Amino acid sequence: MQASVDHLEDTFDHIRAGRATVKLLDGIKAECYGSMMEISQCANCSTPDAKSILIQPWDKSMLKAIEKAIIDSSLGIMPENNGEYIRIGLPPMTEERRRELSKKAKTEAENAKVAIRNIRRDIIETLKKDIKNGLPEDVEKDAEATMQKSHDKFIKLVDDLYKVKDAEIMAV
Repeated sequence: MQASVDHLEDTFDHIRAGRATVKLLDGIKAECYGSMMEISQCANCSTPDAKSILIQPWDKSMLKAIEKAIIDSSLGIMPENNGEYIRIGLPPMTEERRRELSKKAKTEAENAKVAIRNIRRDIIETLKKDIKNGLPEDVEKDAEATMQKSHDKFIKLVDDLYKVKDAEIMAV
């Protein structure tokens, strides 16, 4: 269940919420030294201000490859290459884009809840099988109650994470 919450937090980090973060570049790979590498492994990535990301490759010959990788990615933003570094300027989000990202965040939160519910269901099924193998019923009921408390705690945590992310996305 904790792994589902951790995955949700990581997913939320990749959803742009109006300010620049280098996490937006995670998963974007460029051709560096003959192999595909993540941009963060072949360049220094930073956020000099809230609306831009600065990428300084360790080797200037990688500028074109990094720029091409960003253009080909799902980021949807055109990078600016000045010959020494690449700057990505994040445009302000429209109301429509904010709603779209809010829906995406809600979908991810629901997926996390489903994963948590599936874990609870699997454990309860295992407990029911263990009763047939000699587990006392009172032990099974206690374990089931403990599982339900844990389930409720993680569902509330997912809801809280979604509320925070939604407020962050919808803030103008």
